[in-house]
Amino acid sequence: MREGSRTRNHVLVIVQNLPVPLDRRVWLECQALKAQGYEVSVICPKGPGDPARQTIDGISIYKYRPAPEAKGVLGFAVEFAYSWLRTAALSLRVWREHGFDVIQACNPPDTYWLLARLWRIRSVRFVFDQHDLNPELFLSRFGEPKSAGARLQYGFLRWLERQTYRAADHVISTNGSYKAVAMRRGKRASSSVTVVRSGPDTRVMRPIYAEAAEGIGPGPILVYLGIMGPQDGVDTVLTVMDELVHRRGRTEVRAVLMGFGDCLEDLRAQSTSLGLDDHVHFTGRVGLDVIATYLSAAAIGLGPDQNTPLNNVSTMNKTMEYMAYALPSVSFDLVETRVSGGDAAIYVPSGDFEGFADAIEGLLDDPDARERLGRAARERVATELDWQEQAKAYVGVFDEVLGRRVDEARQASWPFTADAGVLLPNRQHVDLDDEIRYTAFLRDRGRPGVESTP
Repeated sequence: MREGSRTRNHVLVIVQNLPVPLDRRVWLECQALKAQGYEVSVICPKGPGDPARQTIDGISIYKYRPAPEAKGVLGFAVEFAYSWLRTAALSLRVWREHGFDVIQACNPPDTYWLLARLWRIRSVRFVFDQHDLNPELFLSRFGEPKSAGARLQYGFLRWLERQTYRAADHVISTNGSYKAVAMRRGKRASSSVTVVRSGPDTRVMRPIYAEAAEGIGPGPILVYLGIMGPQDGVDTVLTVMDELVHRRGRTEVRAVLMGFGDCLEDLRAQSTSLGLDDHVHFTGRVGLDVIATYLSAAAIGLGPDQNTPLNNVSTMNKTMEYMAYALPSVSFDLVETRVSGGDAAIYVPSGDFEGFADAIEGLLDDPDARERLGRAARERVATELDWQEQAKAYVGVFDEVLGRRVDEARQASWPFTADAGVLLPNRQHVDLDDEIRYTAFLRDRGRPGVESTP
């Protein structure tokens, strides 16, 4: 801790993978800290049209122009070095303007341990919020390293991960599988690793009536929400849509794909080559209003991530976000996806594209099953996976690291006690306590005559 007026329990959050507040997990974390009396600053790359400096809800956000798109090993090295230097420079600015007591670094990449060690001379603590397992990401993209160069790259990723584990005062893991890696590979004691799942804030993420929106035609909708990278399997959605539309004659079905990433343009081209442009709608990057519209109007959420070393042990945020909107889902069978979805989703063996199409078709023709799964999904996410419980664990990490006591005033404020939440303005939310209206919504998704008729 520092002397004088700048000792305010200030947390500096570093993110390289996504801008904030677009990164929903990080934004929920920032809001939880702020609600519990912490000062919060964020350093992250700019999104399209973003200013260099923003203050949102009392959270100071410092942004830098992102590096050019990385291509090859050299490209990634340049990207990491550029982002690290820009972040280091902005950390000096944050220090001058606010000071900070803790750095929270969110990976990928695993490079900010060095910045944390440099700031340790100012008694700044370091919390590692591990969003990805980078060695597993390498294996998922390139397979087991066989050449000398590949083994060197993989070994370097393992070394960076070890250094990050060693430098951290505390590690935050997104699930139990990640915690096991931190304990096994990182040699961390169980007490120094806290699981904070990326549960949605179900006060805010809840169904609305969405009868009309771009890309919503007269038929049932399948929806995907998330990043579109090589490891995310979004091309599976197009393969399944080709099967449903062109081979099984389900020409009434539409798919809405929300998100962005390295593969977006390739996916658009694939959709065109398969003759699916009248059946597939790409939204690009979207905000909560659009997400709420499509997840409320859709019949089925899709989890196309196949079984890879990374995907199998990673929490898919989209699964829980589908659940928050009482949306049944079909996913490939992954360890952590089952932990999230429980009995409220349908799982298909990884790579079984026809089985995936069968599961979708079966749900489309069975409104009773969609109602049952949708109800179970909302109940599970609201009672077992909601962000409120995760926020308690998350804020508790910083209380422990800084030796901060939880007093009665803090216990009476969000996220330790629920409040009404901030709902979308000018949108009609489904009354989840009105059994008749809720049941009707579950059957027709607010679009009478579309979803409820097989």
